[in-house]
Amino acid sequence: MKSLFFVVLPFAVLLLRIPALAETIRLYLKDGNYQLAREYQVLQDRVKYLSAERGEWEELPLELVDLDRTKKEAVQREESLKREAKEQDEEDAAIRAEREEIARIPQEHGAYYIHGGKLEPLKQAEVKIVHDKKRNVLKIISPIPMVPGKSTVELDGATSQFRIAEDRPEFYFRLSDIEGFGIVKLTPKKTLRVVESVSVLQVTNETTEERQLVPTFKKEVGEQLFKIWPEMPLEPGEYALIEYTEGAVNPQIWDFSAAPAK
Repeated sequence: MKSLFFVVLPFAVLLLRIPALAETIRLYLKDGNYQLAREYQVLQDRVKYLSAERGEWEELPLELVDLDRTKKEAVQREESLKREAKEQDEEDAAIRAEREEIARIPQEHGAYYIHGGKLEPLKQAEVKIVHDKKRNVLKIISPIPMVPGKSTVELDGATSQFRIAEDRPEFYFRLSDIEGFGIVKLTPKKTLRVVESVSVLQVTNETTEERQLVPTFKKEVGEQLFKIWPEMPLEPGEYALIEYTEGAVNPQIWDFSAAPAK
């Protein structure tokens, strides 16, 4: 019997604690104190309530209870719970929508513009590198035969054929490898756009690249799949999504023109 007593006792204590863990109501008194109740009933001259602490029905004189404050807090709590439930439903719906959207993204390496519930693929641009002195033109290949001096990485055409009217466009970017990536602002120059400038040192052949990276938010949503969008609204101009290996001069470019509506 002794062992049975010690087995039953903790279970009995657990049962007594359950009411305290359930939803409670603050039954306010006019002196500022309150009783924690599971529920209450207003009778003729008294308030009968189920104590959340003791698990028993108890009574208080009606004249001591601040019913207005009790009811007001109960209404506020109910509204808060409804608001939280709505926010949770909206968050869950957004997560489901994003998962469905991600499932529709092709497995092919590339960039995809998110617009009006659709995914529009951007065309990868043909990139060339131009040596400044004689404007010797080389197509980007890997590894690219670099010569000492300064060069520029360029795109033909003064503007992109892919136009975006939003000032904070969102993209999905599926990388071909684990490399650097981002959004760059291009520099228009007559009939071309400059992506970046490249400097190669005479003796060491050390390469440095300078580009105008736009501050962005990035979110990994799959294996080598990212969502990317600018931190601040884009000014009208020429831009591109870029994937690159630092120092290798091997940028892959998906260009677009931003013309936000005013």
